[in-house]
Amino acid sequence: MALNFRPATPADAPFAGPLIQEAIGDIGWQLTGTGSDEAAAQAITRLFAQPGHRMAYDPCLLAEDAESGQPLGLALAYPGEQSEALDEPLRQALRAGGRPADFLSEGEPGELYLDTLAVSGAARGRGRGVGGQLLAALDSRARDLGLARIGLLVEESNPAARLYARSGYQPAGERTLAGHRYFHLQRQVPALPAE
Repeated sequence: MALNFRPATPADAPFAGPLIQEAIGDIGWQLTGTGSDEAAAQAITRLFAQPGHRMAYDPCLLAEDAESGQPLGLALAYPGEQSEALDEPLRQALRAGGRPADFLSEGEPGELYLDTLAVSGAARGRGRGVGGQLLAALDSRARDLGLARIGLLVEESNPAARLYARSGYQPAGERTLAGHRYFHLQRQVPALPAE
């Protein structure tokens, strides 16, 4: 499937918010201080339109169908050393609402941290390759930022774990977030061929 990739904008929030929540589940509840997928999706939709945090439009790459322009998927990715700073606005909002704000930041220094990879239900499977193409598109972003590896967290039971393995991601540790065990995976960014 032919895709175009572009930076997300605040106008993409209605597409991105529910899709991000679908991908992150309980973590979305924790980051938004809500107790249901619907409430978390609504909160993420509002947050997405505001820059400067981990669920905002500014670290988001959107994949669109090249013919129709319909959005099909997204990748939220940022330098790991920015994790704490990108989480702080969310922590402040939780504290202001009297909710716990003690979640762990996820990215590690030296990596482009893939916070969320999500593909719309209509574009999943059937050999469309939207997720794989989004992963490949992150190589350019990592190179532009001077980062030699891409990292992510995935639950063992997540079907995307197979995609990450096929794409060359290797185990680099484990973490517990929102009461769930995640594997930290990393992949070296391939060097560009010499001209």
